[in-house]
Amino acid sequence: MGREKIAILDFGSQYGQLIARRVREQNVYSIICQAETTAAKLKDLDVKGIILSGGPASVYDDDAPKCDEKIFELGIPILGICYGMQLGCQILGAKIIRAEKHEYGRANLSVVEKSGLFKSMPESTTVWASHGDQVDAINGDFIKLAMTESCPYAAVRHKSKKFFGVQFHPEVSHTPKGAIIIKNFLYDICDCVGDWKMSDFVSETVSAVQKQVGDSTVICGLSGGVDSSVVASLLHKAIGKQLVCIFVDNGLLRKNEKEEVVSMFSDHFKMDLRVVDWSKQFLSELVGVTDPQEKRKIIGREFIEAFKSEAAKIEGVKFLAQGTLYPDVIESGSKGGNPAANIKLHHNVGGLPAELGFELVEPLRDLFKDEVRVVGEYLGLPEELVWRHPFPGPGLAVRVIGEITDERLEILRNADEILIDEIKSAGLYRKISQALTVILPISTVGVMGDERSYENVIAVRAVDTTDFMTADFSHIPHEILSIISSRIINEVRGVNRVVYDISSKPPATIEWE
Repeated sequence: MGREKIAILDFGSQYGQLIARRVREQNVYSIICQAETTAAKLKDLDVKGIILSGGPASVYDDDAPKCDEKIFELGIPILGICYGMQLGCQILGAKIIRAEKHEYGRANLSVVEKSGLFKSMPESTTVWASHGDQVDAINGDFIKLAMTESCPYAAVRHKSKKFFGVQFHPEVSHTPKGAIIIKNFLYDICDCVGDWKMSDFVSETVSAVQKQVGDSTVICGLSGGVDSSVVASLLHKAIGKQLVCIFVDNGLLRKNEKEEVVSMFSDHFKMDLRVVDWSKQFLSELVGVTDPQEKRKIIGREFIEAFKSEAAKIEGVKFLAQGTLYPDVIESGSKGGNPAANIKLHHNVGGLPAELGFELVEPLRDLFKDEVRVVGEYLGLPEELVWRHPFPGPGLAVRVIGEITDERLEILRNADEILIDEIKSAGLYRKISQALTVILPISTVGVMGDERSYENVIAVRAVDTTDFMTADFSHIPHEILSIISSRIINEVRGVNRVVYDISSKPPATIEWE
């Protein structure tokens, strides 16, 4: 697209995507590349700078990931983070050793050279470290920029080449001044101007979609979630009546979900929306099924059948729009593939392009989730939709632990509505990343009035996260939890106990199935 960009070479870091997002937050476009991407390829991409990510390996391991050493001859500024620093320093002649004292967690950084990478930084600041190796000797080609108590070369720069290294993680929130370091690298060292703006993205994408589809019809699977809603809105802006949206009612939706989607997209935005009621087929196939993966397979299969049945009624269709995001592209494009990418198969109507012969339109494939929300706001989607919590493709099926029945679904819908109502009332909805209820496959003894009861248990799950790869349980005030519990037990017939899930991810996942 001609915009300036930064390439991140990924050496297996858990923070690779976070680095990319931090760069974009500075209005500079970023791409994640495989570690072995060649210097020639990076030159062709016309990148303004290169960031070498961290990673779990040691540079002296036999199978340690390497980069093309010719990148250091390109004259393009390079920032090495943690493993990336060690690798760059090793290639350029420094010595790496196993540290006597490993640094994990917060460390106090003393800045030696307050210019360039550390311009506007205080002399002493907190950083987040996570390393067992470190640079031991930097020879005469490097200049020390910063140090910690146990790491004498916590940041360095090369005297003649445009290489900078930091032995800590500036991209994580635990390094409070990390954004300054990233900004300095982008603007002072790489000479970026910051031309990554959502308004430009929208206009470029509208033009690209118009060019791709011409006067053909495009169908879009609309779930009512953020990604598919933004895709539909972008395409509607680009091609208007050439867009046909298909909403599949699988019988596993939240309370009033179908009515809300129809009201918003058909009535308000005036889109051509086809609703397919396939709930009987889904629920009849799920009778007696308790295995989570089997549930997903059945739902995926029925979704494709429902979608195909409606798509066959629409003439002139050549394209299928999907809400593929940049993390999905990275996962599916990585060496050896990534099994996790298959989890969303039916949600992104995977398998349909090949079966029906459609070409794909993926207008969000360059974006991260938080950026999709910004696009949604720019397009005028209502705040409650743009900031809606994620909802799994299989719907409530993975929140009904055990067998799915109409009765258990109804209990779950009513409990879920109360949970969301109360966290919104408490002003917590935007602070919590995802909140949900789960119905457990057990009944417990209780007392309702003067009578003994033996009824269902509802688990409440709420998490805080930035990337959904790791998450901590939300510290909802006890008085709010008390209101949620009291309302569910009193208002939802068939529930006599509510529990709160205080597990973190890992080891637990966010959804229960």
